Amino acid sequence: MAFALLSGGLTFLLAVLGGGPFIRWLRAHHVGKNIRVDGPATHQAKTGTPTMGGLMILVPALLVTVCTNLAGRRSILLPLAVMVGFGLLGLYDDWRGLQDKTGYGLLARVKFPLQVTIALAAALGLRSVLDLGGMAVPTLPQEVDIGWLYVPVAAFLIVGAANAVNLTDGLDGLAGGASAMAYMAFGIIAYLQHQAYLVTFCFTMAGALLAFLWYNVHPAEVFMGDVGSLALGATLATVAFMTEQWLLLGVVGIVFVAETLSVALQVAYFKRSGGKRLFRMAPLHHHFELLGWPETRITQRFWIVAALASMLGIALALL
Repeated sequence: MAFALLSGGLTFLLAVLGGGPFIRWLRAHHVGKNIRVDGPATHQAKTGTPTMGGLMILVPALLVTVCTNLAGRRSILLPLAVMVGFGLLGLYDDWRGLQDKTGYGLLARVKFPLQVTIALAAALGLRSVLDLGGMAVPTLPQEVDIGWLYVPVAAFLIVGAANAVNLTDGLDGLAGGASAMAYMAFGIIAYLQHQAYLVTFCFTMAGALLAFLWYNVHPAEVFMGDVGSLALGATLATVAFMTEQWLLLGVVGIVFVAETLSVALQVAYFKRSGGKRLFRMAPLHHHFELLGWPETRITQRFWIVAALASMLGIALALL
């Protein structure tokens, strides 16, 4: 645990020291966010804020992991590969979004199959290479083996987590803070299982996320972009499967679950009611914005929920 915490601290220092020059480079090259027209009107003031800030998380985490945490433990290559794969997809999506003045990137019919392909490769790696297939259930003394059903379930949750974090990334600091808490929670769960290398990886990611928050809290100097949100969600789900406590992903990531469910419920209710809305706007954080809550209050209260959910997840892992 000492080494894991030191790795997290080192990653924080690298990311926070490199963050300022990187943001200045983004501004100099006009890598600014185009705010989508279907969002709250108050967000139009954020137009031009540098995006692709997720690189501030992924690059330092990748460097520190490769330099300090790969020797003798090749299993860490799997979450790294997922992070890089979804990160590159998100980077291309961000780049396309910069070319499109509406703020939309890749079309869903292009992006989704690519996500599924990467997730299936990761799921097969979990099952065939790491020989995982269990499902830890709180209060049960032994894990439940779900056989080859494990592969589609893992792929589904990896894609789902990637898009859930992406949906949550709509307010300054929201997705970054919730993700940092989730990584620390699974780092502690991995520590309880004596998975030293996975513990270090989780706290390395947490350190990078805290450095990103240094620049992303309100008023944000940089946005995460899909390069960050897609990679963070998919990698978090992969980590959860490596602990075999993936049932707790929905507990630890309750903020991401709530945001995703709000979108699904909004769409379903809109279709069934003939055009009525269940929420003022979805995802859920926009609903509270339109109720008049300040952005900082929404983010801080969602952080509180994320912290409590992380505590609950760790408690359930101990049962």
